Amino acid sequence: MPIDIEDLSFEELLELNQRVVARLKMLESMQAHIEMMRFNPGQRVSFAHQGTRLIGTLVKYNRKTVTVVTDDGQRWNISPHLLAPVKDAGTAEPQQPADKKKKQLR
Repeated sequence: MPIDIEDLSFEELLELNQRVVARLKMLESMQAHIEMMRFNPGQRVSFAHQGTRLIGTLVKYNRKTVTVVTDDGQRWNISPHLLAPVKDAGTAEPQQPADKKKKQLR
């Protein structure tokens, strides 16, 4: 839908610009919120920094970013779209099923 702005005055163009900028900020904020909700506080996450992968724990939601504390104690405010969840490797020793019991010697 084309919008003819040729006949708008200076003041009307300023008002239009302010409304466009406000709308863009709102859409950006909504997108950041949606991306943030993929993660939970306490969740292990990773992100790239200068060619290395840093791993840490998400500790706080901010307005447009999340705060991550890395394993070495550094605090980072990161855009959520740059984060990746860290999958648990699990335990190294296999566990026995709960229904099987070891025989006891008398």
